[in-house]
Amino acid sequence: MFVSFSRFSVPKGIVSMIGSGGKTSFLRWLSTTLSGRIILTTSTHIHPFDGIPLIETKEEADPDMIRDALHACNVLCLGSPSESGKLSSPRCSFETLAELADYVLVEADGSRGLPLKAHRSYEPAIPEGSAMTICVAGLSGLGKPIETSCHCPDLYADLIGKDKTAVVTPEMFAHALNTEALGDVYFINQTDLPIGEANARRICDLLAKPAFAGSLKKNTFLF
Repeated sequence: MFVSFSRFSVPKGIVSMIGSGGKTSFLRWLSTTLSGRIILTTSTHIHPFDGIPLIETKEEADPDMIRDALHACNVLCLGSPSESGKLSSPRCSFETLAELADYVLVEADGSRGLPLKAHRSYEPAIPEGSAMTICVAGLSGLGKPIETSCHCPDLYADLIGKDKTAVVTPEMFAHALNTEALGDVYFINQTDLPIGEANARRICDLLAKPAFAGSLKKNTFLF
C-alpha cells in the first residue's frame, strides 16, 4: 500500500536495512537526517562510509570508547575489518550498541549491486531486537530479464513462478516482495528513471505492507 513519505518515521533502536537497489545509500541518507547519536554497522558486510569516522573492532569492542566517540561525533561507522576490505559484524552485541546510540542502522543483507534479489534460506541477517526492518528495491530492475537484474535469479524466478529469462514487470516486482514478506515497510528507489514514478506508485499499491518511494540519487520522495 502506498504511503506518503511524510508518514515515514524511524523508531529509535536497531533498524535493519535489507533488499537491494540502494540499501547502503539509504543508510547514509538516514544518518544525515535523524537526530541523535547514530551508529552505522552491518550484520553481514559493508564498505566503510567516506567522510564518516570509523571504529574498527579488531577485538572485543570497548563500550566506553564507543560512547566517548559518539560524544565527539554523533555519527560513527562500526565494524570488524576483513580481508576483502569490507567491514563485517562488529565484535559487540547489537543490544549493547543500542544502549550507546539512539539509532543503530544495520545493513543486514547483500545484493552485489543489483536492483532486485531473492533471499536464500540464511538471509537476511536481521539482528535480534530490531525495531524495524526496511526492505529496499530498485526500479532499474524493471523491463529486464530476471537473470540479469536479480541477485540469486534462480530463486527469484522460483519465487514468482517464472523462468529466469522472463522480463520483470511491476506485478512480478511486487509479487516477489509480497511472497517473501520480509520487511515491515518497503522503500521503492530510483523514481528518477523514466516513468519511474508511475511504476513506483503501481508497485506500492500492490504491496501488502506500507511502502513509500523516491530517488536517493535526486533526494526526492513521493507524497
